[in-house]
Amino acid sequence: MLKFSNFLFTESREPAMDARVIRECLEEAKLCDDLGVEVLWLAEHHFDGNCAYVDPTTFAAAILAATRRIKVGFAVAQVSLHHPVRLAEQIALLDNIGEGRLIVGLGRGTAYNVYEYQGYGIDWREAHDRYAEAEAIMLKAWTSKSGFTHAGQFWDIKAPRLRPECFTQPHPAVLRAASSEEGAMHLAERGLPFMMNVQSLEATRQRLAAYRARLAAAGHDEATIARCLDESWVWRNVVVAETDAEAARIGIPAFEAMQEQRRVMRERVYAEQGIRMVQETVPPARVQVESALIHGSPATVAAKMAEIDRTGVGGVICSFRLGPMPAAVANESIRLFMTRVAPEFQPRQAVAAE
Repeated sequence: MLKFSNFLFTESREPAMDARVIRECLEEAKLCDDLGVEVLWLAEHHFDGNCAYVDPTTFAAAILAATRRIKVGFAVAQVSLHHPVRLAEQIALLDNIGEGRLIVGLGRGTAYNVYEYQGYGIDWREAHDRYAEAEAIMLKAWTSKSGFTHAGQFWDIKAPRLRPECFTQPHPAVLRAASSEEGAMHLAERGLPFMMNVQSLEATRQRLAAYRARLAAAGHDEATIARCLDESWVWRNVVVAETDAEAARIGIPAFEAMQEQRRVMRERVYAEQGIRMVQETVPPARVQVESALIHGSPATVAAKMAEIDRTGVGGVICSFRLGPMPAAVANESIRLFMTRVAPEFQPRQAVAAE
């Protein structure tokens, strides 16, 4: 059945707000654990306050220590910004802290915010190649029992055996982001699941159908195809309230303010430096209310989730706290979703008995 998760991608608009928002993020994680949310996904973004806790590896340690059931995933770790052995080591430690509750979502890094690469002294045009080389190094680090060497474009490494070794053998579940259809097709050929960014329902249907067809064309059997679909996730922004009108009143302004906040820094950099990583002539689905925001009463949201369920994907990554939305409002949306929407798709999630 369709799985539901929370993307904890919370902004902090001013430095003076950071400490409070980070505390609220941790409380939201504990609420999700109590309500039976499947996975809590963490983002990685730097310098602009659009992801308050900034570093998913550090924050994952706090969440894993404060929760009991919920899995913690990266959506995604920006691999091109990290030394791969250091990141592999941190992930192995997290896997031990959570005793196997980690999903390692990997991606090259942002496709929009050039200042994140500049802040780390990395040429953004190297991001894809750095990611590919780093992922290969990380897999070597996790699986080698006697150390390994690597000579590549960006790193020359002679490393002893990684310690601690991963709690999950041979390593935690790894999930790759695919922001384009080309990326999804490449993963289909390898027989790997993927995470899809925000798309319209029609684009989601088309991409998943193409992904399924490419899996079959690549020679993967029905069991592999079913596993890949079950382990793949799509992302939506979600607001649930008692009525459709209340959800629209709460959700639409918060969503629009969030998109404007995310745009500001990259536009400032473009004005100052003339650098824009992506040229967009038409607003993409991820910034349009009609395609990117599911909002309404529990019945309305359940009907929209049922449409996603019929695509065959395994799970939905739901962003509940949008832009300047207060924590209490987001938490009530999560409660309504988990008690009145999620049970329509699977046996009722067990709420922790204290």
